[in-house]
Amino acid sequence: MRVWMIGCGNMAGAMLTRWIESGAVKAEAVDVVNRKDRALPAGVRQARALPTGAAPDIVVLGVKPQQLDEVAGHYADRVAGAPILLSILAGVDAAVLTRAFPGPVPVPMMPNLPVALGQGVCVVNAPDVPTEVRARVDALLAPLGDVIWAAGTVYAAAAVLAGCGPAYLFRFIDALARAAEAMGVAHDDAARLALATVRGAAALAATDPRSPGALADAVASPGGTTRAGLNVLDDGAALDRLMQATLAASAARAEEMAAAARG
Repeated sequence: MRVWMIGCGNMAGAMLTRWIESGAVKAEAVDVVNRKDRALPAGVRQARALPTGAAPDIVVLGVKPQQLDEVAGHYADRVAGAPILLSILAGVDAAVLTRAFPGPVPVPMMPNLPVALGQGVCVVNAPDVPTEVRARVDALLAPLGDVIWAAGTVYAAAAVLAGCGPAYLFRFIDALARAAEAMGVAHDDAARLALATVRGAAALAATDPRSPGALADAVASPGGTTRAGLNVLDDGAALDRLMQATLAASAARAEEMAAAARG
């Protein structure tokens, strides 16, 4: 599979690294266009313009959303011959992609950074693509982690959960460590304990047939220490309300970006 990547920052770079490590894509089959050179896997070609010759099997669009029109002005004609345009631009839907890059089938998606480890989530917003396109996209994204196809408001909600969720979990890990540090645990020990606790809990939640809520209750003995802490999180559904407000803020910003992209 030949791949062109227009823009290869942190997220697109994480995807590329995993594709090559997993063998899904060969490094010598990838051409990357970046404004300046970045550290990329060995064998990947990097330049300031797309290569000459026939179009590739897939084009991955990984620039910032506000750069869409500029990039389309440079490369729309070259991309027109490619069968699939896979976009990770937040707030840019299929209609906007088709307007900017007529020709290929547009496939908007939202990945998250754990794709670099093959443990990410890719939420795809292309419900009407032909069956063969969906099959090729599924095959390409499978090494990155879970692939979820959604549309409309469901996609918007799933995209902010998957795309933004890791950042919120990172904040939670920091907060857990700071809370322990405030109680006298050394800074380095608190950071290590918080990370190990979250890592182990996530691994258990991923393999245990019980729901995370049921697991929490299993840990919490009546009248015990864990239950005392859960009572704080559960009081007035405090944690639920906080996370709902967090995702709602992300979704509102995504809609603002989508409206700007639609013009």
